Amino acid sequence: MDAAQAPIHPAETTSAKATSRDWLALSVIALPCLVYAMDLTVLNLAVPHLALDLAPSASQLLWIIDIYGFMVAGTLMLMGTLGDRIGRRRLLLIGAAAFAAASILAAFARTAEELIAARALLGIAGATLAPSTLSLIRNIFLDERERTFAIGIWIACFSSGAALGPLIGGVILTYFWWGAVFLAAVPVMIGLLIAGPILLPEFRDEKAGRLDFISAVQSIVATLALIYGMKHIAEHGLSWEAPAAIALGLGVGALFVARQKRLADPMIDLALFEHPGLGAALGINMSAMLGAMGIFVFISQYLQLVLGMSPMQAGLWTAPSGICFALGSLATPWLVRHFRPVNVLSCGLVLAVLGFTLLTRLDASDPLPVLMGSILLMCLGLSPAGTITTDLVMRIAPAERAGAASAISETSFEFGGALGIAVLGSLVAASYRLSMANVDIPAIAPDLLEPARRTLDGAVMVAARLPAMLSEPLLDAAHAAFTDALDRAALACVAATLVALLIARTRLRGV
Repeated sequence: MDAAQAPIHPAETTSAKATSRDWLALSVIALPCLVYAMDLTVLNLAVPHLALDLAPSASQLLWIIDIYGFMVAGTLMLMGTLGDRIGRRRLLLIGAAAFAAASILAAFARTAEELIAARALLGIAGATLAPSTLSLIRNIFLDERERTFAIGIWIACFSSGAALGPLIGGVILTYFWWGAVFLAAVPVMIGLLIAGPILLPEFRDEKAGRLDFISAVQSIVATLALIYGMKHIAEHGLSWEAPAAIALGLGVGALFVARQKRLADPMIDLALFEHPGLGAALGINMSAMLGAMGIFVFISQYLQLVLGMSPMQAGLWTAPSGICFALGSLATPWLVRHFRPVNVLSCGLVLAVLGFTLLTRLDASDPLPVLMGSILLMCLGLSPAGTITTDLVMRIAPAERAGAASAISETSFEFGGALGIAVLGSLVAASYRLSMANVDIPAIAPDLLEPARRTLDGAVMVAARLPAMLSEPLLDAAHAAFTDALDRAALACVAATLVALLIARTRLRGV
């Protein structure tokens, strides 16, 4: 049996078992992953507070929110390859120190420009954490079963951190100023700097050559341009900037691939993509994340702007999503010992399809039971995907290229999330505008009604300036339009998850 046909089922293992020191090392590298994921979502609740304090323009506010994710996605592949060359532990510790310093700068930023710069530095530092920690897991845990379980914990920390970010942010903002949401990361990073040199071993590719600067620039430009284009579609529609950015990203990406083929020591080993399972794993990652990341943006809006919950209440209602993701990720290693991984993955995706389908049945009179049932099915169903596909990618990659392989895997998650926000954001915005175009309340002046027809946020702000006899019919129409738009977004998630299921059943059955 050749490498392309080798089974990935962890039923047989002859590798050395992990020691108690190895499991302590896992706890050390898992916590920063939790913080890294929290930083993607914790700022959402702080935006109204920092907007009052720093008075950013609309454009600056978008950059404050987006620049962290942009810089993470843009530098992931660079950091993964850099870790293979200078050492994964060394890069992790450098990144932890930089993350703590940038968190302090962000917390005490006095202008919007300072906060944007600090968030950009946070993104670059955050990009060191995912590939460094995952590649260390690949090198520390040699036993296949133990490595699958360790990756499950790693995935659980990421998914839990993203889900717990709004809840923790709500608690912090109840008692402290907006900058304190950034300071929560500092003690964790200091703990990593203390425990890391003691518990974490060092690994690097001893045969690695010098990092190619042109390849590094090409990978950053291509990734940033693609994600910027997708996010621009979600926020502003299909104006000329979005296609231009996507075309630039694709063009530079093609040049990057062509350069890797010519280099004797490429930044990304394209031979990895010859394995049939790698492309399938990346495709499943992107399809699954399209639904997971995209839909929760609108669920949060639904809870706050339609059901009228406070940020703290919305955070409490969405917190079970992180628990479900964590439980599913931790249960996956046990499941793949008793069932074929492709079957575990397929059953999970079927559950996710049922969850997204249930979301289309929201009842205005009593929506929470349907919403929570949908979240339960979605999160439990999608949770095995990250563990199984990440484990597959790390098994395909040779140990000395673990950093680059983990960066490729993590980048596929970032692309899937950005694509989900762009596609679903455009779909929700277009559906809402079409539904509200026919709404006509004669007593409301056209200049007031226009922003209400564009976005749900606009409708809520306009309604706050009107008497109850006018605000109630406007809000009823806006809530109905947004609920219909959420239904259509859920159907798009059903389609994306079915694509992931099709890839799993057709491309992974023989792996």
